[in-house]
Amino acid sequence: MPRGISEMKLYIELHIKESSYQTKGKMVAVFNKELLSWYLITVKLKETIDAGLQNPGRTSTESLDPPQDHEHHQQAEQQQPSEPLRVVIDEKIEKPAMVQVQSDIVPDHESEWIVSIREKLEEARQIEASSLWGKLSIYRIPHSLRDPADHKSYIPQVVSLGPYHHGRLSLQEMEQHKWRALHHILKRHDQDIKIYLDAMKELEEKARTCYERPVSWSSDEFVQMMVIDGCFMLELFRGAAGGFKALGYAMNDPVFSMRGTINSIQRDMIMLENQIPLFVLDKLLSLQMGKSDHKGLVARLALGFFDPLMPTEPLTFSDRSRLESSRGHVVEVPFDPLSDDGGLHCLDVFRRSLLYKGAQPLPRQWFRRWSHSNAVADKRRQQLIHCVTDLKNAGVKFKKRKTDRFWDIKFDKRNGVLKIPRILVHDGTKSLFFNLIAFEQCHMDSTNDITSYVIFMDNLINSAEDVSHLHYCGIIEHWLGNDDEVADLFNRLCQEVVFDINDSSLSRLSEQVNSYYNHRWNAWRAALRHKYFNNPWAIISFVAAVFLLLLTAAQTFYAVYAYYRPSS
Repeated sequence: MPRGISEMKLYIELHIKESSYQTKGKMVAVFNKELLSWYLITVKLKETIDAGLQNPGRTSTESLDPPQDHEHHQQAEQQQPSEPLRVVIDEKIEKPAMVQVQSDIVPDHESEWIVSIREKLEEARQIEASSLWGKLSIYRIPHSLRDPADHKSYIPQVVSLGPYHHGRLSLQEMEQHKWRALHHILKRHDQDIKIYLDAMKELEEKARTCYERPVSWSSDEFVQMMVIDGCFMLELFRGAAGGFKALGYAMNDPVFSMRGTINSIQRDMIMLENQIPLFVLDKLLSLQMGKSDHKGLVARLALGFFDPLMPTEPLTFSDRSRLESSRGHVVEVPFDPLSDDGGLHCLDVFRRSLLYKGAQPLPRQWFRRWSHSNAVADKRRQQLIHCVTDLKNAGVKFKKRKTDRFWDIKFDKRNGVLKIPRILVHDGTKSLFFNLIAFEQCHMDSTNDITSYVIFMDNLINSAEDVSHLHYCGIIEHWLGNDDEVADLFNRLCQEVVFDINDSSLSRLSEQVNSYYNHRWNAWRAALRHKYFNNPWAIISFVAAVFLLLLTAAQTFYAVYAYYRPSS
């Protein structure tokens, strides 16, 4: 038997090697050197004691370590860092020399990682299964279009409608007025709130599919929001049409009156993220009126309410008569919400009223919109037309066109006259165009007429001088601080817009203008006119110079003639 620690270690190692090929089909796993050493020392001490009891002639003290050796052994073991150890006895080994050591253990976090990935995939599957993309109509503004420096264009500042901005602290003040509107409706029609809640319960699933992403609201919360927000909108629509006094509101009401915050409320209610489905408003109005046959009535009320936001001024009776007579026998059907399918929401109805022109064009197809590799906005591909200054230098003249359709631009190729309808630019114009463009970008069933017009104007306007000339021609009328703000407004609206110039309603007109611009004779004639005929004094000077030139030529002719043909 070994007498010291070192001899015992050697003996233990030999014992392991002897048992490695004797123990077949077994697996011994030990995870710490110290535990292994002390375990085997204890086993050997027990065997030594048992052997001493059987052989009393031998002293058992021989197998004991001296105290100093034992302390030295502990210090040596403490200096060595303990590390995981796995001893594997291969059942195929027949020679005592194979001890495999693995210093690492496979962690369990890999299985947790795989489980988390599977959970996310399951969530994606549920969203894909529950989402009806074809019925989506109320979108969130894409991050590519958002401008943090001007969030007022797409985030409501006074009132929230729908789930996207509900609960904002800055909009809580208007919540009490929503409840006031609901109270007036129930009192005026002598109805119980349960009628409205039950009706909205039936439309809940259909209304949820109109919003982007699953609305994480309980059924009661969502139904309550639809009823309160919808009734609030209807009170505003009916008050603007027939007067708030007839609905029972005081003359000095802070909200339900044609003054105060009504303009800010109109701008908030036309935002894309702040919409209520039109069929919800139709149902609420039918409950108030007690009949269901009122197709298009909500759309008509909405147009009357949003009329101050129109970017054009109404035509006078004489102007409208001349415009209709100039169109000849072409019959155009005016926009009528009663004959239309009703629209999706108030923003969609407002957009359709801006673009009415008889037969509507076919909606864009998905493959046509994304057929070009450069789908993201590129100024080189979006350049429909040159700016006002360049066109003016090339001989193009600008003239105001009398029509109430601001997008209806015409070009006279023979005389080089670009006729543009008058547009009114005010504080709400940017927000209006921004949300209209965002809707056209998100909704695949809509045309891009508003986007085409704004990009056309963006190309025309590069500086304050361009705005000044259009204002001089009566095309742009604005109430902003200066012309630079108007130029900045149009230049920033379509920075990240997905747009195909081949799918633009103004593409053919732009080609005609560019063809006129590239004709050199037009540029030379324009340069002559701008240089020598830009004011009456220049014209008089030019005529005097030509007259003097003719007199000089006549004098020279008679002098030469008298030299060769002297008088007799």
